Amino acid sequence: MTTATTFRIGGELDVRRLGFGAMRLPTGPGPAREASLQVARRAVELGVTLIDTAHMYGWGANEELLAEALHPYADGLLVATKVGIVRSSGPDGWRHDARPDSLRRQVEDALRRLRVERIELLQLHRIDPGTPLADQLGALRELQEEGKVGRIGLSEVTVDELDRAREIVDVVSVQNRYSLFDREQEPVLAACEAAGIAFLPWRPVAGGAPGASAELTAAVAAVAAELDATPAQVSLAWLLDRSPVILPIPGTARPAHLEENVAAADLRLTPGRRERLDGFTGQV
Repeated sequence: MTTATTFRIGGELDVRRLGFGAMRLPTGPGPAREASLQVARRAVELGVTLIDTAHMYGWGANEELLAEALHPYADGLLVATKVGIVRSSGPDGWRHDARPDSLRRQVEDALRRLRVERIELLQLHRIDPGTPLADQLGALRELQEEGKVGRIGLSEVTVDELDRAREIVDVVSVQNRYSLFDREQEPVLAACEAAGIAFLPWRPVAGGAPGASAELTAAVAAVAAELDATPAQVSLAWLLDRSPVILPIPGTARPAHLEENVAAADLRLTPGRRERLDGFTGQV
């Protein structure tokens, strides 16, 4: 059973393992924005020390929101952001762009929006298939050498891509989709665990999603009832118990849901309950 509540990213950055994903925070003007500011501040009050954002989240608006809410940042607070995706007029509204000049512009913009001189953890949101990997990571390495980036991570990568990236830069984190209900990325998690790389699962709470295993959903609900907890809390507790390198980053725009998520860090699964959940490999 994994009991450590903290993890040292890159061997240097100590964070509490249960973080906060800011993607869902509304950034438009009005009461919704004020509520978002309060949620971000409440996360820090509750002891969260890892907050995840990205250029893609509102095309910079999410980064600006976090700066408005939290700057000057508390000692020990890590706001990690991602670059490599830009706005597009295409059907998806975005496209890959990790060309060196583009990455540099995105990082400069992130520094300005977050009101910092150095991004302590910068992740490549997606590997750009149209740009050589060495060029993409070489640009981030140059920014690191200039002191504008502290550490480099990746998002949505395979084991092979992770291996190739590690030949170019020191990779300290990987952000892939993973949850109790979606374990497709087990090989990447295993690679991260072997190398001591932080694994930040996005969409960490997937219970109730269309196509979720009915048997696993029922098992989670039963364990939740036994522990007087919610299924979401059980899902997060399972992740924290699954591996010491896992740093879940659940997101929400509701204070009550935030408090519920943070409380999951104190939930303990007995070996028997863990085995009941481990027995399923259902995919969302």
